[in-house]
Formats: sequence, C-alpha cells, structure tokens
Amino acid sequence: MLETSARLLQLLSLLQLRREWTGAALAERLSITERTVRRDIGKLRTLGYPISASPGIAGGYQLGAGAQLPPLLLDDDEALAVALGLTAVAAGPVTGIGEASVRALAKLEQVLPGRLRPQFSALSQSVSTLSGPPGGVDPKILTSFSSAITEHRILSFRYTPADGGSQRRMVEPYRLVSTGRRWYAVAWDLERSDWRTFRVDRCTSTPAARARFTPRPLPARDLAAYVQESITRNPYRYTVVVRLAAPLAAVAGQVPATMATVEADGPGHTIVRGGWDSLDLPLIHLTAWGVPFEILDPPEMRERARRALDLLQHAAEIPPTAESGKSIRPSH
Repeated sequence: MLETSARLLQLLSLLQLRREWTGAALAERLSITERTVRRDIGKLRTLGYPISASPGIAGGYQLGAGAQLPPLLLDDDEALAVALGLTAVAAGPVTGIGEASVRALAKLEQVLPGRLRPQFSALSQSVSTLSGPPGGVDPKILTSFSSAITEHRILSFRYTPADGGSQRRMVEPYRLVSTGRRWYAVAWDLERSDWRTFRVDRCTSTPAARARFTPRPLPARDLAAYVQESITRNPYRYTVVVRLAAPLAAVAGQVPATMATVEADGPGHTIVRGGWDSLDLPLIHLTAWGVPFEILDPPEMRERARRALDLLQHAAEIPPTAESGKSIRPSH
C-alpha cells in the first residue's frame, strides 16, 4: 500500500510538471507498465483529481484544475497567499530562487481552482511595491516561457527591441535567466535562424504556445554565462578590459552582472570586462570608484585617460575666476 501511495504522489508530481504526458512516457519515468499507469490514473480520478485523456498516437493524460492543489493540499486562503507571494518574487526575483519561483507559479496556476482565479487576479492588481526592479515583468509572461521551455513548445509574442519598433517573434525557448534585476530568455529565433537573447520585460504580449519542437544543441554549456556575454559585450562598440588593484571578493559585489564580467587575477587583483558605446563613461565610473586600475584594452582608452588627466590637472591648478556663489559672465 505504501509503495502504491508513493507512486501515486510521484505520478501527480509528473502531471503537474508538464501539461500533457503520453502513457508510454509516464510508464518509463515511473518504471512501470502502461497498464499500471492506466490503473493509477483511475485511482487518482476516484480520489477526485480531474485527469483527462486524449486518444491517438499524439494523445496523452492531462491534469486539470481541481478542487484541491495536489500534492500540497492547500486550502483556498493558503493557495491565494502562495500564488500572490510567488508572483511578487517572480516579478522581482530574490537571489537564488527567482527561476524556481517561476516554475512553482506555473505549476500552481495550472491547477488553481476556477473559483479562486477572480480573487487571485483582483489581489494581484491591487498590490504594488516600491522596491521592485525597473522594467518589471508580468508574471504571466514568465510562466508562459517556463511552461513552453518544459514542454518544448514554440512561442509567438510581440517584442520591442532596444532600437524600438514592435515586432512579432516566433521562437523556440530553452532557458530563463535572472540577473537579479531583469529576466532574459535564451531562444532560437525561427525567422532569423539564429540564437537570440530576449529581455522578457520587452515582451508586449503574453506569449502564445504553438506546436512542439525538437530541442537543438545549445549554443553554450553554461547559458547563464552565455546571457551575460550577450548583454555585457556583444551589443556595444567597445569591449573595455581593466585590471583593478582589488581582490575578486571586493569587486564582485560592486559590479552588476548586467554591466561586466569579473575574474580573479591573483590574490589581490581582478580583471573586469564590459561593453560600452563610449570610452568616457567607464573612465568616470572607474575614477569615482577610487580603486587603482590598469587599462588593458582598448588602446585608445589610454589616450582618453590622458586627455581627462590634463583637464582635471588644469581644473585643480587654475584658481577660480569668480567669487564663490557668484556666476561667471561670459566674455564678449
């Protein structure tokens, strides 16, 4: 009896993980026969779980919205509290749990009873926060991406790139990556036949799921590093590389992941690489930081630093030409 009960809970967990399962796939995951799968599905239906079955080769089992939330068995108030909390965390991710919150929210929304959905929608619209990150993301968009990634489904959505102009995009989504301030989706763009990184808050419509796709080989083993490379260097005119006279532990917390990558260069130095369209702005940031640094690349940045040094030295040595508090009139 214990073995059967444990198997039923595992079956429920699998049905929540993906929108639809074939009997053969469930049998393989549970290491049982398809006949046992059908028998277990019947037991779950007897217990009140609405599990639909579609016939044919492409058919399968699907868990619907029921009176309870298997296997957590939350009551109505608890379900609303958990859903609202996950929505807040998904829109403004806490370090380390942002992606998990999106997956949990996708599961919860799939089985949320119909009678609770109006209350959840009303609560979501009436709660605001002052501490959310700029360019907040609609949790519905995040859960759409998460579900499509799990089920290997093509997504269609409207997207506004950095240069403006809304576009219809059709993609195969593979991973959501959170930088702590923003969400990015790694996907294969079907129209451009290339890998793309999409800033999720720039999606102007809730993605619509289309047909299933066969996964492709990924562009990198570490997709989080791939996204960081994409957003910190590739779109910019210059790749700036500097060597800071400070250990990695002191630098890592000061450099946002969306601005640059950092790596240790011995015990007391750190290499920082980032993309910029101007060579003056990184000089301003580095000078204001107050940590000695060397410019490794590009060479023209050293010339910019010499010009800035001349201007600053002139400003420091030349006495003011007007009394404090009075404006200087232009000469004619």
